[in-house]
Amino acid sequence: MTTPYSKLKPLPIPVAVVGPGSQFEDEALQYMSMPQGMSTYQPPRLGAWHELPAASSARELLDRVFEALAAARESVLAGQAGAGVRVDLRACAAADRRLLDQLLGEGEVSARIEGPRTADIQETVFAGLWRVAVFEDGRLVEDYVEAACVPTLLRAVAARPLEPPASLDLTAAEVPPSVMNAPSILTELADVLRLRRADGPAHVVNLTLLPLSPEDIACLEQRLGRGPLTILSRGYGNCRVTSTAIPHCWRVVYYNSQDAIILDTIEVSAMPDAVCAAAEDLADSVGRFAEVLASSFGTD
Repeated sequence: MTTPYSKLKPLPIPVAVVGPGSQFEDEALQYMSMPQGMSTYQPPRLGAWHELPAASSARELLDRVFEALAAARESVLAGQAGAGVRVDLRACAAADRRLLDQLLGEGEVSARIEGPRTADIQETVFAGLWRVAVFEDGRLVEDYVEAACVPTLLRAVAARPLEPPASLDLTAAEVPPSVMNAPSILTELADVLRLRRADGPAHVVNLTLLPLSPEDIACLEQRLGRGPLTILSRGYGNCRVTSTAIPHCWRVVYYNSQDAIILDTIEVSAMPDAVCAAAEDLADSVGRFAEVLASSFGTD
């Protein structure tokens, strides 16, 4: 039977199956790689006390370090966070020093001080316990362990202005072309530094959220200058802290685990929190240090 539709030509539209697995991608999707892990505390393995070299002198040295750590914890609990307790290592035997280095290991925070007297500072696996070595003309002049929220040397250098003293004042004639927000940021920092109290809270300028041109960044860096301190805090990602030529004014930059900048700040504080060990850290370190001594030397 012939109908009006019998003479129509078929439309060239293929019938396709739809649903999961029916669609194909021209290129494979590229996903950002996820973090693979992070460092965690692993208790050192020193062996039994009778296997340790110079066991009696080593035990005496480790007891002094433990006492310093406990004293620093008590000072922090008493509100004296700036008081550090040192144990001088220059007179220690080489075997005792090796044992101490094996026990302390390397923690998350390290610092470098440049100048006529350079210093290398490394936090140990026991937060709040620091290994400090000071050099003069390439010669080791100080070598000690210090228990403190922040090493005393770092606090002293952070409070020391460079010569001649740097200034944040910026006249209209000194503003380079294409600079937009740097003058207002410098004015804000000058006011904060002038009015801040030693025990006052940190003041943070978040550069990541501000509309800044490359000329703005260059102007800020030129005016703030560069200080002698460089500090790296490593954890789940990195935090790089550099001192400026202005006392208690810091450039603090945070990176993710892929080394991409996620936060760029200027901070006014005695010391950025990313560098400091808390009272809870010191208390935890005292307990873990006591456990290591007990497992290695036995209890009295």
